Amino acid sequence: MNRKALYNLINPDTIKLIVHTFMRKTLSLLGALALTAVLGVGCAGTEQKFGRGLGNMTEIVRGNEFQRSVEQGGIFDGPDTGISTGFVRGVNKTLARTGVGLYEVVTAPFPPYDPVFTDYLSPRPQYPDSFRPRKWADSIFDNDQSMGFSGGDVAPWFPGSRFRVFDN
Repeated sequence: MNRKALYNLINPDTIKLIVHTFMRKTLSLLGALALTAVLGVGCAGTEQKFGRGLGNMTEIVRGNEFQRSVEQGGIFDGPDTGISTGFVRGVNKTLARTGVGLYEVVTAPFPPYDPVFTDYLSPRPQYPDSFRPRKWADSIFDNDQSMGFSGGDVAPWFPGSRFRVFDN
C-alpha cells in the first residue's frame, strides 16, 4: 500500500543545522540591540544632537529660513533685487538646514555632539524677524485653574497663523 505516513521521520542532522542557524541569527540581532542600547541610552549629547537634527530636518516643511531670507532681502537690498536674491538665499539655506538636520539625526549616537556647519547656519532653527514663536495655547505650558483655558499661539503649525489668545 502507498499510504502517507502520519508522522515523517526527521533526520537529526538537519535539526542541528536549523537550530545552529537560528541561534546565529538571534545572537547577531541581540548583539546589535545591545550595541545600540549602550551607544544611545543616557547620553545628553546624543539627545541634544538628535533633537537639534529633528528640528533642522523639518525646516523644509516649516519654511522659516526661506521666509526670513526673503524678508531680509527685501528690507536690506530693496524690493527689486532683494526679493529675488532672498528667494535664492532662502532656498539655499532651507536645503542646507534640512541636510544638516538629516546628518545630525543619522550620526546622533556618535561623537562629536557639537553643532556642525555653524559658520553658515545658526545651531537652532531661525524664524522671520516679524514673528517670534511663543508658547502654545495649551494647558501643558500654561494652565489656568479658574478659567479652564490659557493664552498662547492658537495654531502655530499653520503657516501665517499669528492669532494669539490673551495677547496684551
